[in-house]
Amino acid sequence: MSPHDLTSPQRRAFLRRSGQLALTGTALPFALNLAAMGEAAAFNAPSNDYKALVCVFLFGGNDYANTLIPYDDTNYNLYSAIRGGGTGQTAGGIALAKSALAGTLLSPLAAPTDSQGQTGRQFALNPAMTGLANLFNVERKMAVQLNVGPLVKPLTRTQYNDPNRALYPRPPQLFSHNDQQSIWQSSSPEGSTVGWGGNMGDLVLGSSLNTSSVFTCMSVSGNAVFLSGDTALQYQVSTSGAIKIKPATNTTVYGHASVATAINNLLRENRVHKLENEYNAVTKRALDAEAAIAAAVPASEDATVFQSIGFPTDSLGNQLKMVARLIKGRSTLGARRQVFFVSMGGFDLHDNLMRDHGGLLGRVSAAMTAFYNATVELGVANQVTSFTASDFGRTLASNGDGSDHGWGSHHFVVGGAVNGGRFYGEAPPINVTDGSGSPRVYSAAEQWHVGQGRLLPRTSVDQYAATLAKWFGVTDTEMPQVLANINNFGTPAGRADYPWDMGFMA
Repeated sequence: MSPHDLTSPQRRAFLRRSGQLALTGTALPFALNLAAMGEAAAFNAPSNDYKALVCVFLFGGNDYANTLIPYDDTNYNLYSAIRGGGTGQTAGGIALAKSALAGTLLSPLAAPTDSQGQTGRQFALNPAMTGLANLFNVERKMAVQLNVGPLVKPLTRTQYNDPNRALYPRPPQLFSHNDQQSIWQSSSPEGSTVGWGGNMGDLVLGSSLNTSSVFTCMSVSGNAVFLSGDTALQYQVSTSGAIKIKPATNTTVYGHASVATAINNLLRENRVHKLENEYNAVTKRALDAEAAIAAAVPASEDATVFQSIGFPTDSLGNQLKMVARLIKGRSTLGARRQVFFVSMGGFDLHDNLMRDHGGLLGRVSAAMTAFYNATVELGVANQVTSFTASDFGRTLASNGDGSDHGWGSHHFVVGGAVNGGRFYGEAPPINVTDGSGSPRVYSAAEQWHVGQGRLLPRTSVDQYAATLAKWFGVTDTEMPQVLANINNFGTPAGRADYPWDMGFMA
């Protein structure tokens, strides 16, 4: 960001937060999260409705090729040969056996579109992902977005190799964990301060949909730029509920209730000094927010709520269970639009891919399936949509025991409003060859990767996000406020082949 770029979202957010910080000091680490103020907006939201988006971020870069595996013989055999599979379509190297995929073979309502016009493409989920396979095949509440990743504008492989970066820009810092995590969440590399989830939160606050600004953008996974907007700033909770402000919320301090009472009074009372008064005002808002969370997700229900659902007890399961509880308590929180962030790590599998990857995906599948079932129990399945994201995909080629950093990947969208049981976007060729000649010429099969099977995205994160944002209530006019590069796609760019709406939301 240029220091003279007064119009950039990062610049505007920095100036606003600097002003807030001048008032609040650094007294509380989350003080800014409680200082959100609304601005005018034309957010599209019918009265008396509720909607929530839940980002499930897979940190480390998920291996796309062993998550969604080609199943038709032609493409499975290519996959197996590239990944070192055994004879007779058996497991080997980092390739799964075809026989292991029968239980999670996907039966779509329509065949996937292939980037080469190939027919008969079939895919199966990783054998551990039985829950999501059922949501795709039976419930029809899960959709697959094929080959999606960060793009500044549409790009072919020849254009990717072109040195004219002004004409054919690449996303910055490709293949870097921190930068690509940030770009997925905010369209900018590491250091970004504004994410597209937070930008949607800004629009919610501007339309006065939520009676409390604090609970619009909520993380159960620590700090995430995805939830940071200009005015909407994330409120963090743990899997147990609100993060307590001690000693203000202790019943005793140094063994005496009177000391706790005195501290509480000191933190809440009005002061003559402006800085002290603002400090106390922010602290009071924090204490009030904690009390609201405690009322919305009472500790007394923790052991009994969603018992029939069977949420996994691992970290992701507990995070999504807390999101479900917060949604259950939405009226107490005064929320009609919410954006949530949960996450899971461990996907950077340069080694031990075959040993570890299936277990990770099994946990993702179980947690997302339980969460969907919880929304059904709450009667809000059509109003809550969860979706996956990750740093990047990985190489199709094996490094011997795993795969290396890539670019595009396949992702999942789950919810009652999802046009499920279908693939969206285009299925990429199963290919790792690198063209021939000088200048290098690429065949159709080589066009959609940039070496070693690192997928060149055919769908941008902006398109993926715009589809979700439109469902959430963001209008076409507002969309560029949410997604920095969206006008490089779709109608504004004359690219009907890169539409804003991918179609996976009803």
